[in-house]
Amino acid sequence: MKLRTFLTILTVGVVLLLSLAGGSLYWILSQSPLNLLKGGVITQPAAAILMPRQAPVMVSLLVSPDRLEAFSQLIASIPNRKRSLTEIREVEKSLLAKTGLNYKEEIQPWLGDEITLAVTSLDFDRNPANGIQPGYLLAAKTKDADLAKEFLQSSYSKEAIAGTSDLIFEQYKGVNLIYQRPLSSKPDNVVLGASAIVADFVLFANDPKVLRDAINNVQVPSLNLKNASYYQQALKTIEDPRIGIIYGNLPALSAWIANASTPETPEVAQMLTVAFSIRSEGLAAQTALFGVGGEQNRMPALSEPVGALKYVPANALVTAAGTNLNQFWQTIETDLATNSPLQQLVKQLISRLEAPLGLNLPQDIFKWVQGQYSLAILPNPSGGEPDWLFVAEKVPGAGVEEAIAHLDELAQTQGYSVGNLPLFDQTVTAWTKLSTAREKEGGSLARLNAQVKGVYTHIAEYEIFATSVEAMSQAIASENPSLIDSQKFQQAISALPKENDGYFYVDWNKSEPILQKKLPIVRVIELGGKPLFNNLRSLTLSSQGTQQGIARATLFFNLGVR
Repeated sequence: MKLRTFLTILTVGVVLLLSLAGGSLYWILSQSPLNLLKGGVITQPAAAILMPRQAPVMVSLLVSPDRLEAFSQLIASIPNRKRSLTEIREVEKSLLAKTGLNYKEEIQPWLGDEITLAVTSLDFDRNPANGIQPGYLLAAKTKDADLAKEFLQSSYSKEAIAGTSDLIFEQYKGVNLIYQRPLSSKPDNVVLGASAIVADFVLFANDPKVLRDAINNVQVPSLNLKNASYYQQALKTIEDPRIGIIYGNLPALSAWIANASTPETPEVAQMLTVAFSIRSEGLAAQTALFGVGGEQNRMPALSEPVGALKYVPANALVTAAGTNLNQFWQTIETDLATNSPLQQLVKQLISRLEAPLGLNLPQDIFKWVQGQYSLAILPNPSGGEPDWLFVAEKVPGAGVEEAIAHLDELAQTQGYSVGNLPLFDQTVTAWTKLSTAREKEGGSLARLNAQVKGVYTHIAEYEIFATSVEAMSQAIASENPSLIDSQKFQQAISALPKENDGYFYVDWNKSEPILQKKLPIVRVIELGGKPLFNNLRSLTLSSQGTQQGIARATLFFNLGVR
């Protein structure tokens, strides 16, 4: 059924079009002299006036699909033009495959330059008898209202002719609502879809109540998201042009993901706004997190890349680098609301890291790391589990010697011996556990096995820790190229602000198989943004301090040929 499936398919389409803009348009935007090279358009989602202030999430595409396709065809070279067009057609196919609709003939004539999708409520009718029913609203801007009306009339007429639903027409505050009910005598007869035209938007919802609420939001400014102070404050911190925006009320979004009718922490006010901008080498996502640390301002801590990165090998899969890890942890504990979704996520991650190590990370590690640091995951040369590398600047008065002595004691209590050994022209300390095993089952010859828990050493003003001798040798060998000097890393940070709090870098090409294995959700995310991830080389996240309780960060997707 066309109208019945149109809302669901467009929901997926909005996300796919955003990823398409990043994935396929790389080919033309790296050379394009036109306006999209500036990043996009200076505009906000007009449909925010339809959305309630408590909406869990809103996704907006602010550049029309036709404009994206026109750029790709006018600017791209012939080989890249074919690839771009192929990816656009794949999105159109997935968008409309189950609707029976023809984009060129039925949708393109009236579709404008904004498509906004939102989860408007966690349970729109609050009726325990029918379970949890989230409200969904899709607003498609129209460039020709008459053609949009013809499209709706034609589609509903075909539904009626098919004899599968009963059309209901309703006037609500001057707006014509059209919705469907299945032709069935069952007591659980429910509404399948509803639509209306409000101003220059065509609205689609999963229930007429969702449409009525949207109309109320327009007529009462205090109800809608557009006039919410926190939403406007977050948008003011993002000045660059953009092609799309995602807004999320984190407690409510967490509840929607968990299929709950109310947030676990309704008193927590944390909103995340993400604006996507085009860059010559990919797609940048500028983020603003509202509800962090009151109204104080905090300037970025760094104006140049972290020096500890010079000990991270260029083949690092994942790298985090910054300064004053102790202060960063204190900020997480104090600035993030207690039991907020973000704080819970961070603490769960820390707990998972602590368990196999037998450490209290805030006390045993974070407390003395008050200078620059880097943490990296390195590929294992033998193909086994990846190695870890941690580099920390030694700050006088931070108690570094005492902390390392405590780590030695912890290793000994777990049955490891602590001893020194030479590595190149350096002396390193290793935590090892010795054991013996027979060469052959039932044989009389045995061999000595040494299990290495960790290795550490001191070079210049840095303490270096690794999970294997091989990883340590990669870090301290003078002939090994470092990550900070590699062209791929410099390209990955080229679109990020020079003043920042450090970097979180992922070499996607090399780490994707490992991330898929360790984090199954990665595969799900890839399916949702296939055009983007098909072209992704690396991604880099960098934070830029706090302005009036709004934490700023930038995520850069470096795109190219695989």
